[in-house]
Amino acid sequence: MFSHIMIGANDVAESKKFYDAILEVLGHRPGVMDEKGRCFYYEKTGIFSLSKPIDGKAASCGNGSTIGFGAASPELADAWHEAGLANGGTAIEDPPGIRGNDTTQMYLAYLRDPSGNKICALHMIK
Repeated sequence: MFSHIMIGANDVAESKKFYDAILEVLGHRPGVMDEKGRCFYYEKTGIFSLSKPIDGKAASCGNGSTIGFGAASPELADAWHEAGLANGGTAIEDPPGIRGNDTTQMYLAYLRDPSGNKICALHMIK
């Protein structure tokens, strides 16, 4: 459905360190920097990228926005969360755990990245 996601970062190098750590837990390669100072994580299913805002203003989180990364197990979601905390992320919402209803259950772990973007790791249970 999506080709790419680009989020703003006030310090791309700091954000790259954070995303390299959490995405490695999920089996992804480190990001690649380009000549403009942007960072790209290339996968067959799409691209995730970090950039200073083009307008020169500070990066800010999208109110109501969340970017979710798929996790193959609850244990990987927990490891993702721990890697994020160890690399400049901030825990938000409830602690990692099961959420859902009678028909859908998910294991979710939420963080804010160093620039304040809301992200999560999600493992579908049913």
